Amino acid sequence: MKQFFYYLTLLTGLLLVFIGARFLLLPMPAETAFGIHTATGGDYSFHYIKGIRDLFTGAIIVILLLAREFRAAGFLLLAGSIIPMVDFSIVMSHAGYETARLYPHAIAVVLCLTLGFHYIRTTAKS
Repeated sequence: MKQFFYYLTLLTGLLLVFIGARFLLLPMPAETAFGIHTATGGDYSFHYIKGIRDLFTGAIIVILLLAREFRAAGFLLLAGSIIPMVDFSIVMSHAGYETARLYPHAIAVVLCLTLGFHYIRTTAKS
């Protein structure tokens, strides 16, 4: 079961790296996948902020796992759960949002909380 949580966390980190890179390289498709549409007028500042945030967060998760710093990863995931919570509320407050666009954010909240508590609980026993 320990390996399941490890690989699920690794996949989560790598997925965040991918999402971040997509926001940096393909801002408009990434915005659509996120669940909102904004008139940017060619200014992708929001997209780049979001992209670097996700890229950094994913990289830190992967680095902590590879360094076997599971307790630190747990705290990062718990504290980081606020990000998909806010992302969820942003999509939900956007006029004409699609319910399907909420699911990835809700899943991310559940993953952050579940994995975060798992690592804190299991490393405290060690």
